[in-house]
Amino acid sequence: MKPATWLAIAFAVAVLAVIVFSTFHQERVSCRVCMSFNGRRDCRTASAANRQEAQRTAVSNACAQLASGVTESTQCENTPPDSVDWVR
Repeated sequence: MKPATWLAIAFAVAVLAVIVFSTFHQERVSCRVCMSFNGRRDCRTASAANRQEAQRTAVSNACAQLASGVTESTQCENTPPDSVDWVR
């Protein structure tokens, strides 16, 4: 093979290695959020790269079980959680 082909293969392997490494070696935080809405209660756990995103995802997941429709989902997600427990 020509040297240019080897360089292209090496570059592709290096880019792929960086993508795989950055995907699997991120620090993640997890939290368990309990929500009450319309007389019902649900708890969900979520993980993300930071605390804010983990809590937002857990709240959204809990509200998906508690609310029906866009209006109720928005109201539920704007309700403060009953509890937030940080796992790691």
